[in-house]
Order: sequence, then C-alpha cells, then structure tokens
Amino acid sequence: MLQCCSGARCLEMSSETPRSVLMEIEMIYRYLSSPIGTLLLARDAHGLAIVSFERGGRPSEPLDEWEREDDAFREEVCQFERYFAGTLRQFDLPLSASGTAFQKSVWMALRAIPYAETRSYGDIARVLGRPSACRAVGRANGANPLPIVVPCHRVIGSDGSFTGFAGGLGVKRYLLELEGGAASQRSLLPRASAVRSAASINLLLAME
Repeated sequence: MLQCCSGARCLEMSSETPRSVLMEIEMIYRYLSSPIGTLLLARDAHGLAIVSFERGGRPSEPLDEWEREDDAFREEVCQFERYFAGTLRQFDLPLSASGTAFQKSVWMALRAIPYAETRSYGDIARVLGRPSACRAVGRANGANPLPIVVPCHRVIGSDGSFTGFAGGLGVKRYLLELEGGAASQRSLLPRASAVRSAASINLLLAME
C-alpha cells in the first residue's frame, strides 16, 4: 500500500483554456487498476486533470504528447485505494480541470453532495440559484473530467432513476452501493458535515 501524504489540499479548477494552449502544458499520466476496471489518471503541474474510464472494455488512451510517470501519482493512487476500500469519504487532492465558469460552479456543487447521498439535476440547479437550468446542469455534469473525485455519480433523475454516466450505469450502481455499504458500516461514528450552502459555493468560486 502506498503511503498517503498529509496536509489539506486546495480545489483549483482552471479557467477555460484554448486547446492550443493546453497542448503546450506538460501532462503526465498513469493507469490504475480498480474494481471498476482500469482508470486513466492524468495531471499537469497544478493537479489532477483527468480521470477516464475504460471504453469498450479497454483502457482509455492518453494523448501522444503525454508522458507516463507512475511514481508521480502516489497520493492519487493512495486515495483511490482508500476510496474503493470504503475508508475514504472525500478526496483531498489539488485539481486542475478546465471548464467554463458555469461548469465549474456545477462541479463545485457536486463536491458538496455528501458521501453515500444523491441529488437530482434540479437540486443542483436550485443550489446554484438557477432552478430552470436543469438541462444545463446535466450537460455540465456529463462534461465532468474528474468522475469519482468530483462525484457526478451521485446525481440521479428526479424520479430516483439512474441517468447517464460516462463509466456506464453498472459502474454508477457499483459506486453508489459501495458508498452506501461503507456508510452503513460506520453509521455509529460521528459524521462531519459535508453540506455547503449556495452562498459558500459562490464564495469558493469567487476565491479562484
């Protein structure tokens, strides 16, 4: 088992960046075996930028410009291992995901969904103060480049049904059942609040 680094991590979602500029930023990657298949992890100098599921039963392919550096992902691997073991509720990693201001606000709201709980697209839209933006929230949810870390799997339909997920509905069900089972086993332990209000989410965005 890899040793975890200590210390709090800051959430840093970068502003939308033209692809031509992104190509000039050094990106490194590694593969990670997991109960849901082989994950592709990629990061730049600022933090984790991509978590990608298998596609068609095969691991996602990195871009030609990326360099493989397995040893540079010790903390990421450690936290993913703890998550899949049911002992990690909240990832604490520096993140470097590019997106629009609205996408970033949705992703921040996703990170505020408590472990082992779910929310609907409408719930997220209301938290953001845009109750009629359910479809836009759905598109931003689907564009999330950091699934699991930014838990878009916790978003379901307003009727409780499962909705689309990049890793497939089977993976989505597995993640929700994993969290539900781990939470029930620790139900007698004190639980820190993981809910942020719309005001606090807006404050975090304003600090970026």
